[in-house]
Amino acid sequence: MSQSHLKLVSRVRCFDGEQRRYEHLSEALNCTMQFSVFLPAQALRDEPVASVLWLSGLTCTDENFSSKSGAQRTAAQLGLALIIPDTSPRGDDVADDDAYDFGKGAGFYVNATQQPWAKHYQMYDYICKELIDLVCRSLPLNGQMSISGHSMGGHGALVMALRETDRFASVSAFAPIAHPSECPWGNKAFTGYLGDNREHWHAYDAVELIRSGQNCPPLLVDQGSDDNFLAEQLNFSTLREVADEFKLVAELRMQQGYDHSYYFIASFIEDHLKFHKSYLKG
Repeated sequence: MSQSHLKLVSRVRCFDGEQRRYEHLSEALNCTMQFSVFLPAQALRDEPVASVLWLSGLTCTDENFSSKSGAQRTAAQLGLALIIPDTSPRGDDVADDDAYDFGKGAGFYVNATQQPWAKHYQMYDYICKELIDLVCRSLPLNGQMSISGHSMGGHGALVMALRETDRFASVSAFAPIAHPSECPWGNKAFTGYLGDNREHWHAYDAVELIRSGQNCPPLLVDQGSDDNFLAEQLNFSTLREVADEFKLVAELRMQQGYDHSYYFIASFIEDHLKFHKSYLKG
């Protein structure tokens, strides 16, 4: 299988569209990867549609969001495709760690520079260069794209939107790791993947990117007040402070009583997709 070839692994009918899973050889990651796609009915008629790229959180694969969020109903109504990659490289020869918050399932959407991680853990380039190019060439998409994610994936969505200013029409996140340079998850991952020089970390830290003057597309963030990771890991208040300071076009909402789970995501995913639709053409 060549790097540019998509192999269809599965397809099921869903809200007059299709939920699919694809496999391909990744040049960026040096391994075989799988990702999920929801295509609405318009796309099945070869009418190109806009899309939302979803980045999942720690321990997840491409299948968590597609099976738990209920996003397909709203995506079908809005005529949006959903592109759902995995969270890290996969395979027997890919370096791993026994902990849940490092290694497979915890790629943190960075380009690793440290060994043994650098050979495979080039998740930033995989998403922003290889995968986006692949799906836009291979599927009935019109090139208009927004980005969203949860937790570690919320971190990835914010960073990619801030760095790829011409790629994404809008960005949203659920409980993002907003300032990973200043939390235990981020300190561990960034030290392992990027080394000890904290200046190198700032390229993958949303708060630091905003402070550096990076432009941000329209932003929506939801955070649950009962999230058990809120106090130690997520830095929601810091994100809100820099969004206000730099006058971002942003709505950052604290949702009372909600936690970090997919019940939280399922409760507000309709809002997020409608938010993205308002900025997407087609």
